[in-house]
Amino acid sequence: MLQQTSTAERRAIYPSLKNKRVIVTGGGSGIGEGLIEAFVAQGARVAFVDIAQEASQQLVARLSQDAEHAPRFFRCDLTDIAALRACFAEMEAELGGVDILINNAGNDDRHTVEQVTPEYWDERLAVNLRHQFFAAQAVAPAMKQNGGGVILNFGSISWHLALPELVLYQTSKAAIEGLTRSLARDLGRENIRVNTIVPGNVQTPRQERWYTPEGEAEIIAGQCLNGRIQPADVAALVLFLASDDARMCTGHDYFIDAGWR
Repeated sequence: MLQQTSTAERRAIYPSLKNKRVIVTGGGSGIGEGLIEAFVAQGARVAFVDIAQEASQQLVARLSQDAEHAPRFFRCDLTDIAALRACFAEMEAELGGVDILINNAGNDDRHTVEQVTPEYWDERLAVNLRHQFFAAQAVAPAMKQNGGGVILNFGSISWHLALPELVLYQTSKAAIEGLTRSLARDLGRENIRVNTIVPGNVQTPRQERWYTPEGEAEIIAGQCLNGRIQPADVAALVLFLASDDARMCTGHDYFIDAGWR
Protein backbone atom coordinates (compact mmCIF):
# COMPACT_ATOMS: atom_id res chain seq x y z
CA MET A 1 0.00 0.00 0.00
CA LEU A 2 1.25 3.50 -0.77
CA GLN A 3 0.25 6.70 0.93
CA GLN A 4 0.59 10.10 -0.72
CA THR A 5 2.47 12.28 1.78
CA SER A 6 3.24 15.21 -0.51
CA THR A 7 3.24 16.08 -4.16
CA ALA A 8 6.81 14.80 -4.38
CA GLU A 9 6.74 11.77 -2.08
CA ARG A 10 4.91 8.46 -1.75
CA ARG A 11 5.62 6.46 1.38
CA ALA A 12 5.04 2.73 1.82
CA ILE A 13 2.83 1.70 4.75
CA TYR A 14 3.93 -1.37 6.73
CA PRO A 15 1.05 -2.80 8.76
CA SER A 16 3.55 -4.74 10.90
CA LEU A 17 5.01 -1.46 12.22
CA LYS A 18 1.74 -0.13 13.59
CA ASN A 19 1.91 0.15 17.38
CA LYS A 20 5.45 -1.26 17.45
CA ARG A 21 7.58 0.08 20.29
CA VAL A 22 10.57 1.86 18.78
CA ILE A 23 13.63 3.44 20.40
CA VAL A 24 15.86 5.72 18.30
CA THR A 25 19.15 7.21 19.46
CA GLY A 26 20.18 10.62 18.14
CA GLY A 27 16.63 11.35 17.03
CA GLY A 28 16.48 15.11 17.45
CA SER A 29 17.82 16.29 14.09
CA GLY A 30 19.24 15.26 10.73
CA ILE A 31 18.78 11.61 9.79
CA GLY A 32 17.35 10.90 13.22
CA GLU A 33 14.61 13.47 12.76
CA GLY A 34 13.66 11.77 9.49
CA LEU A 35 13.50 8.42 11.29
CA ILE A 36 11.22 9.73 14.02
CA GLU A 37 8.91 11.30 11.46
CA ALA A 38 8.76 8.08 9.43
CA PHE A 39 7.99 5.76 12.36
CA VAL A 40 5.37 8.14 13.77
CA ALA A 41 3.70 8.19 10.33
CA GLN A 42 3.52 4.38 10.50
CA GLY A 43 1.55 4.56 13.75
CA ALA A 44 4.47 3.25 15.82
CA ARG A 45 5.06 4.21 19.44
CA VAL A 46 8.38 6.05 19.41
CA ALA A 47 10.78 7.14 22.13
CA PHE A 48 14.03 8.82 21.23
CA VAL A 49 17.23 9.92 22.90
CA ASP A 50 19.29 13.02 22.17
CA ILE A 51 21.39 15.65 23.95
CA ALA A 52 19.94 18.51 21.84
CA GLN A 53 17.00 19.42 24.05
CA GLU A 54 15.52 22.40 22.19
CA ALA A 55 15.56 20.77 18.74
CA SER A 56 14.12 17.55 20.17
CA GLN A 57 11.29 19.33 21.95
CA GLN A 58 10.46 21.23 18.78
CA LEU A 59 10.32 17.95 16.86
CA VAL A 60 7.95 16.44 19.43
CA ALA A 61 5.70 19.50 19.24
CA ARG A 62 5.64 19.42 15.44
CA LEU A 63 4.85 15.71 15.12
CA SER A 64 2.42 15.44 18.04
CA GLN A 65 -0.30 17.49 16.35
CA ASP A 66 -1.47 14.75 13.98
CA ALA A 67 0.24 11.66 15.43
CA GLU A 68 -1.64 8.55 16.47
CA HIS A 69 1.09 8.15 19.10
CA ALA A 70 3.05 11.29 19.99
CA PRO A 71 6.81 10.66 20.15
CA ARG A 72 8.53 10.86 23.51
CA PHE A 73 11.88 12.59 24.02
CA PHE A 74 14.41 11.55 26.66
CA ARG A 75 17.58 13.58 27.17
CA CYS A 76 20.60 11.37 27.74
CA ASP A 77 24.37 11.44 27.20
CA LEU A 78 24.98 8.04 25.65
CA THR A 79 28.68 8.15 26.52
CA ASP A 80 27.63 7.74 30.17
CA ILE A 81 26.76 4.04 30.29
CA ALA A 82 25.07 4.24 33.69
CA ALA A 83 22.87 7.06 32.40
CA LEU A 84 22.21 5.09 29.19
CA ARG A 85 21.03 2.07 31.16
CA ALA A 86 18.78 4.17 33.36
CA CYS A 87 17.34 6.02 30.37
CA PHE A 88 16.64 2.82 28.45
CA ALA A 89 14.90 1.31 31.46
CA GLU A 90 12.72 4.43 31.67
CA MET A 91 11.90 4.31 27.94
CA GLU A 92 11.04 0.61 28.07
CA ALA A 93 8.75 1.24 31.05
CA GLU A 94 7.09 4.11 29.18
CA LEU A 95 6.57 2.04 26.02
CA GLY A 96 5.74 -1.22 27.82
CA GLY A 97 8.73 -2.95 26.21
CA VAL A 98 10.72 -2.51 23.01
CA ASP A 99 10.42 -4.13 19.59
CA ILE A 100 12.85 -2.07 17.51
CA LEU A 101 16.11 -0.29 18.35
CA ILE A 102 17.68 2.13 15.89
CA ASN A 103 21.29 2.91 16.89
CA ASN A 104 21.63 6.15 14.96
CA ALA A 105 23.55 8.52 17.27
CA GLY A 106 27.06 9.57 16.25
CA ASN A 107 29.33 12.52 15.51
CA ASP A 108 31.63 12.98 12.52
CA ASP A 109 33.80 15.88 13.69
CA ARG A 110 36.93 16.20 11.55
CA HIS A 111 40.42 15.72 12.95
CA THR A 112 43.94 15.02 11.77
CA VAL A 113 46.12 12.09 12.81
CA GLU A 114 48.39 14.48 14.70
CA GLN A 115 45.50 15.83 16.80
CA VAL A 116 44.50 12.45 18.26
CA THR A 117 45.38 11.91 21.92
CA PRO A 118 44.52 8.82 24.00
CA GLU A 119 41.76 10.85 25.66
CA TYR A 120 40.30 11.96 22.32
CA TRP A 121 40.49 8.38 21.03
CA ASP A 122 38.43 7.14 23.98
CA GLU A 123 35.93 9.99 23.67
CA ARG A 124 35.37 9.50 19.92
CA LEU A 125 34.86 5.74 20.24
CA ALA A 126 32.46 6.35 23.12
CA VAL A 127 30.49 8.80 20.96
CA ASN A 128 30.41 6.65 17.82
CA LEU A 129 30.74 2.97 18.80
CA ARG A 130 30.53 1.94 22.43
CA HIS A 131 26.96 3.05 23.10
CA GLN A 132 25.64 0.95 20.21
CA PHE A 133 26.67 -2.24 21.99
CA PHE A 134 25.33 -1.18 25.38
CA ALA A 135 22.04 0.00 23.86
CA ALA A 136 21.66 -3.41 22.20
CA GLN A 137 22.55 -5.11 25.47
CA ALA A 138 19.91 -3.01 27.25
CA VAL A 139 17.04 -3.96 24.91
CA ALA A 140 17.93 -7.62 24.32
CA PRO A 141 16.20 -9.04 27.44
CA ALA A 142 12.87 -7.38 26.61
CA MET A 143 13.13 -8.50 22.98
CA LYS A 144 13.84 -12.09 24.04
CA GLN A 145 10.89 -12.04 26.41
CA ASN A 146 8.69 -10.66 23.63
CA GLY A 147 9.73 -13.37 21.16
CA GLY A 148 12.02 -11.28 18.97
CA GLY A 149 12.93 -7.83 17.76
CA VAL A 150 15.00 -5.73 15.40
CA ILE A 151 18.26 -3.85 15.98
CA LEU A 152 19.55 -1.55 13.23
CA ASN A 153 23.02 -0.09 13.70
CA PHE A 154 24.09 2.94 11.70
CA GLY A 155 27.44 2.65 9.95
CA SER A 156 28.84 4.98 7.30
CA ILE A 157 30.11 4.87 3.76
CA SER A 158 33.03 7.06 4.85
CA TRP A 159 35.41 4.24 5.72
CA HIS A 160 34.56 2.38 2.50
CA LEU A 161 35.73 5.51 0.64
CA ALA A 162 38.67 6.32 2.97
CA LEU A 163 37.64 9.96 3.32
CA PRO A 164 40.21 12.34 4.85
CA GLU A 165 40.37 13.63 8.44
CA LEU A 166 37.91 11.09 9.84
CA VAL A 167 40.20 8.35 11.13
CA LEU A 168 38.43 7.78 14.48
CA TYR A 169 34.94 8.11 13.03
CA GLN A 170 35.84 5.66 10.28
CA THR A 171 37.44 3.27 12.76
CA SER A 172 34.21 3.28 14.77
CA LYS A 173 31.98 2.85 11.73
CA ALA A 174 34.06 -0.04 10.39
CA ALA A 175 33.77 -1.74 13.78
CA ILE A 176 29.99 -1.35 13.76
CA GLU A 177 29.73 -3.71 10.80
CA GLY A 178 31.60 -6.33 12.84
CA LEU A 179 29.36 -5.61 15.82
CA THR A 180 26.30 -6.23 13.66
CA ARG A 181 27.60 -9.59 12.41
CA SER A 182 28.39 -10.70 15.94
CA LEU A 183 25.07 -9.62 17.45
CA ALA A 184 23.15 -11.19 14.57
CA ARG A 185 24.80 -14.54 15.33
CA ASP A 186 24.48 -14.36 19.12
CA LEU A 187 20.88 -13.09 19.17
CA GLY A 188 19.47 -14.72 16.05
CA ARG A 189 18.11 -17.85 17.73
CA GLU A 190 15.99 -15.52 19.88
CA ASN A 191 14.45 -14.14 16.67
CA ILE A 192 16.29 -10.84 17.03
CA ARG A 193 17.44 -9.51 13.66
CA VAL A 194 20.46 -7.20 13.47
CA ASN A 195 21.58 -5.25 10.40
CA THR A 196 23.70 -2.23 9.52
CA ILE A 197 22.43 0.80 7.64
CA VAL A 198 25.25 2.36 5.58
CA PRO A 199 24.26 5.86 4.42
CA GLY A 200 26.13 7.81 1.79
CA ASN A 201 26.36 11.56 2.10
CA VAL A 202 22.92 12.61 3.34
CA GLN A 203 21.93 16.25 2.88
CA THR A 204 21.33 17.56 6.39
CA PRO A 205 22.07 20.96 7.94
CA ARG A 206 25.07 19.45 9.74
CA GLN A 207 26.58 17.97 6.58
CA GLU A 208 26.11 21.24 4.74
CA ARG A 209 28.60 22.77 7.19
CA TRP A 210 31.37 20.68 5.64
CA TYR A 211 30.68 21.04 1.92
CA THR A 212 30.94 23.96 -0.50
CA PRO A 213 28.80 23.95 -3.65
CA GLU A 214 31.86 22.57 -5.45
CA GLY A 215 32.14 19.80 -2.86
CA GLU A 216 28.48 18.91 -3.29
CA ALA A 217 29.01 18.71 -7.04
CA GLU A 218 31.91 16.31 -6.45
CA ILE A 219 29.67 14.06 -4.34
CA ILE A 220 27.04 13.89 -7.07
CA ALA A 221 29.74 13.22 -9.66
CA GLY A 222 30.94 10.27 -7.55
CA GLN A 223 27.43 8.81 -7.30
CA CYS A 224 25.77 6.64 -9.92
CA LEU A 225 22.55 8.63 -9.47
CA ASN A 226 21.92 12.36 -9.69
CA GLY A 227 20.51 14.22 -6.72
CA ARG A 228 21.28 14.36 -3.01
CA ILE A 229 20.22 11.68 -0.54
CA GLN A 230 17.62 12.96 1.93
CA PRO A 231 16.81 11.71 5.46
CA ALA A 232 13.50 10.39 4.08
CA ASP A 233 15.45 8.14 1.68
CA VAL A 234 17.35 6.64 4.60
CA ALA A 235 14.15 6.27 6.59
CA ALA A 236 12.54 4.32 3.74
CA LEU A 237 15.25 1.65 3.99
CA VAL A 238 15.06 1.61 7.78
CA LEU A 239 11.28 1.10 7.72
CA PHE A 240 11.60 -1.91 5.41
CA LEU A 241 14.33 -3.56 7.48
CA ALA A 242 12.39 -2.91 10.70
CA SER A 243 9.20 -4.41 9.27
CA ASP A 244 8.10 -8.04 9.09
CA ASP A 245 8.62 -7.85 5.33
CA ALA A 246 12.35 -8.19 6.10
CA ARG A 247 11.88 -11.10 8.47
CA MET A 248 14.73 -13.14 6.95
CA CYS A 249 17.21 -10.25 6.63
CA THR A 250 19.91 -10.26 9.28
CA GLY A 251 23.65 -9.94 9.74
CA HIS A 252 24.27 -7.74 6.71
CA ASP A 253 25.06 -4.20 5.60
CA TYR A 254 22.49 -2.28 3.55
CA PHE A 255 23.72 0.73 1.60
CA ILE A 256 21.71 3.84 0.80
CA ASP A 257 24.36 5.86 -1.04
CA ALA A 258 23.14 6.53 -4.61
CA GLY A 259 25.97 4.27 -5.77
CA TRP A 260 28.72 6.54 -4.39
CA ARG A 261 32.14 5.03 -5.12
